[in-house]
Amino acid sequence: MPVIEDVRDANEEKIVDELRQLLLNKDLLPPRHDDYHMLLRFLKTMGFNLDKTVAAWEEMLKWRKEFGTDRIIQDFSFKELDKVTRHYPQGYHGVDKDGRPIYIERLGKAHPGKLMDVTTIERYLKYHVQEFERALQEKLPACSIAAKRRVTTTTTILDVDGLGMKNFSPTAANLLASIAKVDCNYYPETLHRMFIVNAGIGFRTLLWPAAQKCLDPMTIAKIQVLEPKSLSKLLDAIDSSQLPEFLGGVCKCPNEGGCLRSNKGPWNDPEIVELVHHMEVNPVPQITRTRMISPEERCIESFKEEPDSVHYSSTGSRSSMSTSLVPPLSDKVSTSDGDKFITTVESLEPAQGEWSQAQLRNTNTENSSSTNISRREGGRNLRFGTLREKINSENIIHLVKILLVFPLKLFALFSFLLPRYRQRQNNVVVPESSINNQMIQCLDRLKKMEKEFTEINRIPVNIPEAQDKLITESLERIKSLELDLDKTKSVLHLTLAKQLQITEHLETHYQERRKRCCI
Repeated sequence: MPVIEDVRDANEEKIVDELRQLLLNKDLLPPRHDDYHMLLRFLKTMGFNLDKTVAAWEEMLKWRKEFGTDRIIQDFSFKELDKVTRHYPQGYHGVDKDGRPIYIERLGKAHPGKLMDVTTIERYLKYHVQEFERALQEKLPACSIAAKRRVTTTTTILDVDGLGMKNFSPTAANLLASIAKVDCNYYPETLHRMFIVNAGIGFRTLLWPAAQKCLDPMTIAKIQVLEPKSLSKLLDAIDSSQLPEFLGGVCKCPNEGGCLRSNKGPWNDPEIVELVHHMEVNPVPQITRTRMISPEERCIESFKEEPDSVHYSSTGSRSSMSTSLVPPLSDKVSTSDGDKFITTVESLEPAQGEWSQAQLRNTNTENSSSTNISRREGGRNLRFGTLREKINSENIIHLVKILLVFPLKLFALFSFLLPRYRQRQNNVVVPESSINNQMIQCLDRLKKMEKEFTEINRIPVNIPEAQDKLITESLERIKSLELDLDKTKSVLHLTLAKQLQITEHLETHYQERRKRCCI
């Protein structure tokens, strides 16, 4: 059997024991859910309030019984999976550098309308829960064995390239709301970190600032938003062999129909799978290490993400925009047997439990290092560089995006609201069907304009060679003029200095003549 490390906080272990006794006294702790890390996740999401945690736990058990969650892996068959993944690309692929499973969604390529043509909200929700349970019972234990430490959380990547109005509809809203409820209430605190990649300027400046206001700071710290040119930052957390090619990695999975259909990971290793099944039947005694975690370590643990990035987050489940369409991950590996603490895997997991001393030293070093700022090398170079920056083609593209997208959507909003305001002033009653038709027409116009804008945006912005040459010559002339101005300024300074010397000399001569006249 593998040796898997599990490091726990002494204070947390104490309150988990209290919760466990409360649940045992109330007959609310079935053996399959008697797991330290599962209890800890519910405590964390309820702020370590025992009464609230017991109520949430009881609600979870009631839901599992009504939904049939305990048997959903065996009883439910999602035959339309291939069609679903065509309209909503998603799946597990590899592990990060700490051994956590990686879940990937391509939100920009999701088509909710087509998705509902091949399945229903009820069936997709069952598939979502089934994947959650499969992750808890198979993927996380396998990752723990491979990493030789307890793995209880997941890393999620959301690709929002192409995300627009086509991805939003009433059906999508209902589906995401149902998933968010399941994730938050019944699978809390299973997200370690989330990368939102290929985030365009509209996403970063309009959508996420609004979404951030609905999230708490601890949750926001879990999500890192990366623009297209920053994909290389994924390699700091994930090895390139574990990343699909479209996310900057080297993996293609050609034999499995693509990376998102490959289900690549340690949970597919026959030896590891056999160990996971063996541990479910014959658990081994657990060797745990307990230590106190200082407030400083907790602070470092909460804000381990890169400081140069923008962070957002969902509520601790793995839902994208508080709504990801596949399950988060928790842990289901340990049981208890009387006074003897028994488990199948242990782990040392930075985000949910403890940090190694080396990690703490590295983080402290990074936090204590100061940023060196170079001095300016003269006003001439600064002005010249600024002028180049202003005419940079990338800035022109960003400016065009802002100037086109925002006024168009603002105009569509006003064109919808203004007639209603006038009708209200004139006491005109508008049928509900007419209002719905107006909204549909408005959304159709927005989608059409967004499609046209996307097509226009794909056309490369190239400055004609003659104009580019003219701009370069103009910049060179400006540079030459600035040099001449600097030389003139130096001459004027010298002239002023000589004038001051002459004035001082004349003043001295005048004082000497006055003294002589007085004598």
